[in-house]
Amino acid sequence: MATRVLQRFGNGLNQAKNTAQSTGQIFVLSRGLSASNHRNREDSWFKSLFVRKVDPRKDAHSHLLTKNEESNLYKIQFHNVKPECLDAYNQLCEETLPSIHNDKYYPCELVGTWNTWYGEQDQAVHMWRYRGGYPALTEVMSKLRQNKEFMKYREERGKMLLSRRNQLLLEFSFWNEPIPRKGPNIYELRSYQLRVSTEARAIGYRQHNSEAVGGFFSQIGNLYMVHHLWAYKDLEAREATRNAAWQHEGWDEVVYYTVPLIQHMDSRIMIPMKASPLQ
Repeated sequence: MATRVLQRFGNGLNQAKNTAQSTGQIFVLSRGLSASNHRNREDSWFKSLFVRKVDPRKDAHSHLLTKNEESNLYKIQFHNVKPECLDAYNQLCEETLPSIHNDKYYPCELVGTWNTWYGEQDQAVHMWRYRGGYPALTEVMSKLRQNKEFMKYREERGKMLLSRRNQLLLEFSFWNEPIPRKGPNIYELRSYQLRVSTEARAIGYRQHNSEAVGGFFSQIGNLYMVHHLWAYKDLEAREATRNAAWQHEGWDEVVYYTVPLIQHMDSRIMIPMKASPLQ
């Protein structure tokens, strides 16, 4: 008898299964399956924090991050100067770089020029903006090669340097565009080598006192590099601003999820040169 009951129960299950398949409906036969589905939904939500669904695209990922299709191109230069030549180097830059910045013949602008105060010593950092992207960069480089004064500047500069490197950058759509500002200020350049080129939410917590100057990610040079440029009145103001961020709800969560993405990070405190538009 027990065998017949089990057979009838089995036949009933098969009939229900066939009915569900023929009508396209899904029947949950136990509370355990419901709990399992609930856990799966929770797992999917949790994984979504880390894994971004990738849709088929026909353009570069960088287009998602920039302001528009004709975004400005930036070049950042790091010059390591012989210690005994730093003053002469600064004077040479102050005599030459503003003339290029002010000459409309060149489609470029000097965003800022600094000496590193804390970080790598005896170092100069320059940032240029090319409105029009790569064609503007090519045009400027071609014209400067015909500029005898600039070529003489490069020759003199080469005698003062230990090493130099540069990167080409695009700006994040959710950051400010760097514009000239009055001083005195100190500037912090925070550079991150990322495992994945993602960042997005943190900037909103740091915009309250206008200390955010610009945010950029590398296109040529060291890749998966992100640079954040900040301005503070002094080191005390920097400390107060960074500590205040922890008072905002959600900041600790942002730090918790973004720190694992960072392979390496570096911070420079910089002092503007006299010719810098960012003072």
